[in-house]
Amino acid sequence: MTADAYDFHLFDLDGTLVDAEWSYTREVFDGVGDALGRDFSDAEARVLWHGLGGSRDRTLREWGVEPAAFWDAFHANEDPGARAEATYLHDDAARLLEALEGPTGLVTHCQQFLADPVLDRLDLRDHFDTVVCCTEETGWKPDPDPVKLAMADIGVDPAAGDRGYYAGDGASDVGAAWNAGLDAVHVERLGHEERGRCVLGDYRVASFDDFPGALGAE
Repeated sequence: MTADAYDFHLFDLDGTLVDAEWSYTREVFDGVGDALGRDFSDAEARVLWHGLGGSRDRTLREWGVEPAAFWDAFHANEDPGARAEATYLHDDAARLLEALEGPTGLVTHCQQFLADPVLDRLDLRDHFDTVVCCTEETGWKPDPDPVKLAMADIGVDPAAGDRGYYAGDGASDVGAAWNAGLDAVHVERLGHEERGRCVLGDYRVASFDDFPGALGAE
């Protein structure tokens, strides 16, 4: 499969194209722990930050933490400027974005007040024809609605013969791709052992450089 075989390209953001330095993650979870009166270990912080083991809300409930209270505290402790400063673009993702042709979009659970400074600081905004930050109104992956919203924004429709893919690091990303009628690219940057599962997809890679023939990376 070559890049020319795809009419459009959709991506997740965190863990797929970019990641944040650990020091920032640790600081956020220290603040969340103070707000909730419950410490989060390094291992627990990594599980929640990267979505290891599946649904974060299910994980929180298993740990005896109310998801709504956690997310309120989490977003209250996120600093958009600090997060943007701590976020870096993966080199393989930069190469891929430069090589792509055709409409390109971003569909992310990262909230807009956090995503916007990251896109601006890393000079990524011009790479995307649409950016969809998931909300209660748009739905959350693996619900296909936010992916469908991105496709509507860029004027493509798989039912009309337009071929595209959605690339992400979580099982919910693969589910969203398939539910929206797209090919799914699972990017496993952490390794299957740390994730605690092997996520299937139409493509399974550790880096976008792993499939130069599939998506046109040089």
